[in-house]
Amino acid sequence: MSAHVSDLTASLLAGWGPGTVSPWIAAVWGVYVLVLALWIVRQRREPVATLAWLLALAWLPVLGWAVYWWLGPQRIRRRRLKRQRARSAFHRAPLPRLGETVADGRERLIEASTGVAPTQACRVDLITGGESTFEALFSAIAAARHSIHLEYYIFEPDSVGTRLRDLLAARARAGVAVRLLLDGLGSRRCSPRFLAPLSAAGAEVAWFHPLRLGHLVWRPTLNLRTHRKIAVIDGRIGFTGGVNISDSQSERASAAAFHDLHLRMEGEVVSALQLAFAEDWHYATGRLLTAAADWPPQPPGGIRCQLVPSGPDNPLAPIHRLYVDALHTARQRVWMMTPYFVPDAAVLLALTSAALRGLDVRLLLPSRNDSRVVRAAARSFYPELLAAGVRVFEFQPRMLHGKALLIDGDTAIIGSANVDPRSFWLNFELSVLFRDTAVAAALERRIAADLAQSAAVPPGWQPGGWRAYADSFARLLAPVL
Repeated sequence: MSAHVSDLTASLLAGWGPGTVSPWIAAVWGVYVLVLALWIVRQRREPVATLAWLLALAWLPVLGWAVYWWLGPQRIRRRRLKRQRARSAFHRAPLPRLGETVADGRERLIEASTGVAPTQACRVDLITGGESTFEALFSAIAAARHSIHLEYYIFEPDSVGTRLRDLLAARARAGVAVRLLLDGLGSRRCSPRFLAPLSAAGAEVAWFHPLRLGHLVWRPTLNLRTHRKIAVIDGRIGFTGGVNISDSQSERASAAAFHDLHLRMEGEVVSALQLAFAEDWHYATGRLLTAAADWPPQPPGGIRCQLVPSGPDNPLAPIHRLYVDALHTARQRVWMMTPYFVPDAAVLLALTSAALRGLDVRLLLPSRNDSRVVRAAARSFYPELLAAGVRVFEFQPRMLHGKALLIDGDTAIIGSANVDPRSFWLNFELSVLFRDTAVAAALERRIAADLAQSAAVPPGWQPGGWRAYADSFARLLAPVL
């Protein structure tokens, strides 16, 4: 038997001489690429993404397959099934019907793509800066009597994180139900030792896509993060926006703290925010929050608003769809604020079209960014934006981290989502749509104050020399970083 195998091996090796290796490899590689093309094309991704995956997998068969397996759409689809099970559990739960407001076209778009009806608030506060946000949040937590529900992308074990941890532990010892949901990547520095006082006090801590096998091994969940910032106190006071729990956002801890925007809300919208947390909590833990005390009756209010959750489990991409719709239907004004600006073709077309229609279109970005690649990518869009009439401003004092869109005088969108593919397609995000002149006026004042501390990019600006190539290359890399 061994002699037969040796003879067969020798004959095969003899047939793979210098003149035959290339044809065999070419034939196998050709079949591989053909099968690959048929499979990836069926995913119905955007043409640029389809071409990128084809090139990567064709020229790097082994490495490309590994990357596609961990980062490609199959992983998102598997995760989507689990989130659908979490959502169906709440459809069976005895939760209150939210929203009696008659929806207009934009609100119907959001309800059809998210299942969240338009609702109302009786109070909305726009909070500028991390320390002001922490002051309002900590005050509400200190007064909690029944429950404290928190969900954060970043929770650092620094001075701000320690202050919040100790406050939560104190409320848990007082008999308040404390539930803390942290993203496995963004809050990875929160060690079991740091969180031990919470568990000892009776609080519940859970992880959204935990990094059980370590960061490098579990790299694919970088594309499936909860980027949401949610706090619901006693089911009556809600917070959301852009502020994480970190010294990097505290003016008390650092003069260079991120310049951010957050929301404090009361009214029926808080029940919608509670539902967003409850769904994520069930997804992470398998436990439902259906106690009547978690869903108290809400006071009436006249501030028209609607929660907009989005994530890779929803192929309709509600926040992306909302931005495109708002830009296309604007009549007088579009003011956009975002720290990370890497628009796709639809958003870029809608933004430049608004400027070409003669609208007042202003884009506010940071002059200093915590990602050099994203900053360079954003600047690669400047020539096209300026040529269409978009006025571009760079905030000077420190890192701008607020995320908001102001349309005309009655529409404001504020939340956690950036204007980039990661927020639109990969992260679990949360924004709030307001159809209210008072909220829009408050956002106008906030953006106007930031514009006063910003430098306008001159019309006709062009990157010089090698910078143009570097910015263009960053534009390709930014969506995957």
